This record gives sequence, structure tokens and C-alpha cells, in this order.
Amino acid sequence: MNRRPFDPRLLRRVPAARRDLAVLAALGGLTALLVIAQATALATLLATAFDGRLHRPALAGLVAAVAGRALVSWAQGTVAARAAATVKAALRADLLRAVGRHGPTWVAGQRAGQLATLAGRGLDALDPYFTGYLPQLVLSVTVPVAVLARIVFADWSSALIIALTIPLIPIFGALLGWQAQAATERQWRRLSLLGGHFLDMVAGLPTLRAFGRSRGQVDVVRRMADGHRQATMKTLRIAFLSALVLELVATLSVALVAVPVGIRLLGGGLTLSTALLVLLLTPEAYLPLRAAGSRFHASMEGLTALDEALTLSATDAPATTEPRRPTPGGRGEIRFEGVSVAYDRTTALRDVTLTIRPGDRIAVIGPSGAGKSTLLNLLLGFVAPTSGRVTVDGVDLAGVDLDAWRRELAWVPQRAHLFAGSLADNIRLGAPDTPDDVLAAAVADAALDEVVDALPDGLDTRLGERGHGLSSGQRQRVALARAFLRDAPIVLLDEPTARLDSASEAVVLDATRRLVAGRTALLVAHRPALLADADRILRVEDGRVTELHPTATGPGVAR
Repeated sequence: MNRRPFDPRLLRRVPAARRDLAVLAALGGLTALLVIAQATALATLLATAFDGRLHRPALAGLVAAVAGRALVSWAQGTVAARAAATVKAALRADLLRAVGRHGPTWVAGQRAGQLATLAGRGLDALDPYFTGYLPQLVLSVTVPVAVLARIVFADWSSALIIALTIPLIPIFGALLGWQAQAATERQWRRLSLLGGHFLDMVAGLPTLRAFGRSRGQVDVVRRMADGHRQATMKTLRIAFLSALVLELVATLSVALVAVPVGIRLLGGGLTLSTALLVLLLTPEAYLPLRAAGSRFHASMEGLTALDEALTLSATDAPATTEPRRPTPGGRGEIRFEGVSVAYDRTTALRDVTLTIRPGDRIAVIGPSGAGKSTLLNLLLGFVAPTSGRVTVDGVDLAGVDLDAWRRELAWVPQRAHLFAGSLADNIRLGAPDTPDDVLAAAVADAALDEVVDALPDGLDTRLGERGHGLSSGQRQRVALARAFLRDAPIVLLDEPTARLDSASEAVVLDATRRLVAGRTALLVAHRPALLADADRILRVEDGRVTELHPTATGPGVAR
């Protein structure tokens, strides 16, 4: 875990934040100058007031310094808020790109709930860091240096005391910060577990209700939330203790300066204006350090989330020296050469050798969990072979530009994911600039036109999350419309008629036949209707692939 108050990786990963951080540093230097100007003007004004005179230039300087500090404080808040928004947006984009690059297997390995918590609540915790702690961190450097430089010329003995006592605040802050860091890590782990469990519970709510276990999960969530509450309270106790210690150290340090100054003033060793200047500037030297220490604890959760986000998305950073990768065409021969895919607890495919020629229409059958979907995931680049290789036109897919290769594929999954937005935008997902006439043709090819006509706003109808408002059959037709719009030479269909009634199945089957005509097609199928038009039938069982000839009774050998 990174324990530094500022992570230098942030500047490398989010270059857009550099300007805002530079402005914050400049505003910190300006604040230090205004602190000196305000104290000097106020000391002069008070000293002359004891003589019964009003020093008008000092009064004007005091008013200008106070107004300047207010303006600079507003500017610091604005710039810090803009930097926080920039960093959060960039890190969320990095996380999404990492998810898209590594695919569902990586998401499962990293826990979807943990990623969801990190991208949401976790990165939002960066606001206190940027708007509270980071500006104070700058001031804790600029203001004490400026104050010491000014007091050295006014009273070097007071400056010596300040120089010796100022390091006590960061030392005590670091000692307590180590304890707070451990407590914050426990708090973050509790929050991640709570978010992950809650996400899993919501996703599986229909199953829990069917088995009568939905109410039992309330107690589980309550226990996990109570654990997070206890971890949060422990962190707050350490933060309050830290604030008390820092206030005590700063107060005693100011007293060490104030008492000698008062004695020397009474003895005539200091002028009134000099004594007032020292007494006004001394608290200003400790104030930024005290404030930074207090606000550091409020920002520790954000720092923990920042470190995790930078770590998880680090592999997504593109290498500037990476050579250009080849892109195979979608009309070449596809070969699986001794391909095996092993997961942590199971082996999905075992030594698969298979040839798919251009124009082949291949149906893949087998029991659930046998490895059928893994075949498609290999072609999509979501899964990498544990051993062996997959080639297209002799080019190994492990070394190609996956984004360019996926443009040669049209994929219809078991459950097409639809997003909250218009129906047209959901169909145009892979081709947002598609003209209206081409979109209308894809809608007609997918037999979706009758659905569009029945909707209140046609293609402009807004859908809810996950396509709420459409039936399962209508969602599958939207997925087929996406595939028609893609117009790719290779079509991958993963049980497109699963969970459909007979009427919807017939419509989807007709659209599927039109889609695969003249294209290379790989269809994962359980329904006999999908097998009728297949040129070849592959059976996957226990990770092994054998070929069933449509006219033969026994299995052959995979080609």
C-alpha cells in the first residue's frame, strides 16, 4: 500500500491534472505572501494605534491582504474541485478500459462488486483529498518557509524556536497516521465486501426469492454493514486523537515563542511592532500543518481507493514503443491447434484441434458447462489458450490487434445486454454513425420492425436499464439487428433462442438464417431447430471436441 501523501503515478496517468496542480502550487505561494503582508500591516496598524494614530497605508494594506486571501482561497477551492473531477473521470475511464481489455474472466477474478465499489463510492472519496488535504499540503510547505524567512529578519531567536518545533507536528502526525492507515485499509476492505455482496445479492434476487432466502440476506447485509460501521468508528477515533495531539503540540510550540517575546517586550528588548509581528506570524506557521494533518485522515479512504485504481488499471496503459500488431481478415481459415483452456478449478477445453473453413456453418452442442462458450470466447479474445494457439490465415490471435480483429466478428450472446438509452442507440452500439436507411434495413432483417412500429416513439423509444420494456425475444432481435448492422464475415451465436417461447423462437430462427447466409458461422445450440441448417456439428463434452456428421450415427474426429 502506498503511504505517501502524494502519489507520483497520478501525474503520469492523468496528465490533464498537471496544470491544475501547478496552479494550486502557485496559489499556495501567493497565499504565503499574503499571510506575510496581512501580519505586517496588522502589526503596524496596532502599534501606531497605541500611539493614538491611524496608519492609513497599513489599514489599506490590511484590507487588500484580507480580500486577496479570500479571493485566493476561493480560487484554490475551484481549481481543486476541477482537479478532483478530472482525476476521477480519467481513473474511471482507465478502469472501464481495463475491464474491456481483459474481459469477463478478469472481472470475475477481480470481483465485480469490488470494481463497482471502487469506480463509484471509492473514487468519490477523492474529493476530500483534492479539495481539503492537497491545498493544505501545499500551504504547509509555502507558508512556514515564508513565515520563517520573515521572522528571521525580525527576531532570529523566535525563528530558531519555530524551526525546532515545527518538525514535531509532522513527526507526531506520521506516528498516528500509520495507525490510521491500517484502520482505513480495514474500513475499505469492509466496504468492498459489503458492496460486492450487495451487488451479488441484487443480481441473484430472483433466485433467492424462488428459494425463500431473500429475507435471510437482510441479516447478512446488516452484519456486514455493522462490521463496516465498527471499522469506520475505529478510524474516526484515531483521527480525533490525532487532531488533539496536533493541536496540543502546536499550542505548546506557540507558547514557547510567545512567553519569551512577552518577557523581552516588557524588558525593552523588542519593539512593540516587532513583538506583534512575531506573535501574529507564529500561529500562521503551525496552522497549515495542523490543518493538513487533520484533513489527511478525512482523505485516507480516497488515497486507498486511488492506490487500488492505479494498480488495477496499470496494465491498461498503452506502451508507446509497442510495434504495430497484424490484423487478420475475417475470410481466412481458422485453426485451433492443440488448444487447452484451464481455469483455477477446472479445465474448460482439452487439446482441441479444429479447422473452420470460410463459409462453414458449424453448430456446437453439448451439456451445460462442457466448454461451448469457451470456444466463442477464444475467438472473441476474451480468453487466452493455456496451451496451443488459435490462428486465422496463419496469424496467431495472441499477437493481433484485438480491437481490429473484433470488427471482423458479429456476436449474439445468450443474453444481449441493452443499455438505458434509445432503441436506435442500442442497435448502433458498434457503429454509432450508421445512416438511418442502413439502420432501417438492419431492423427489417432482424424482424424487429414490427416491434418498432408498436413502440410509442419507434426507434427513439427510451429503454430502461438492461433493456427494461422489451421481452426476451425482442431483446434477442435487437442483438441480431446489431449483428446485421455489423455486416461482419464471421458470426458467433451463443444459444440465441435460449429462454424463448415457440413464437419468438420461430422469428429469431428466421432472422438467424438470414444472418448466417454467406458467412462463416459458429452457433452454440441446444434446440434441434438450429441444427437443421448446419454444415457440421461439433459436440463438446468434458472439454473435448468431436465432430458429428449430420448423416452419420456416431461421432467422428474433429477436423
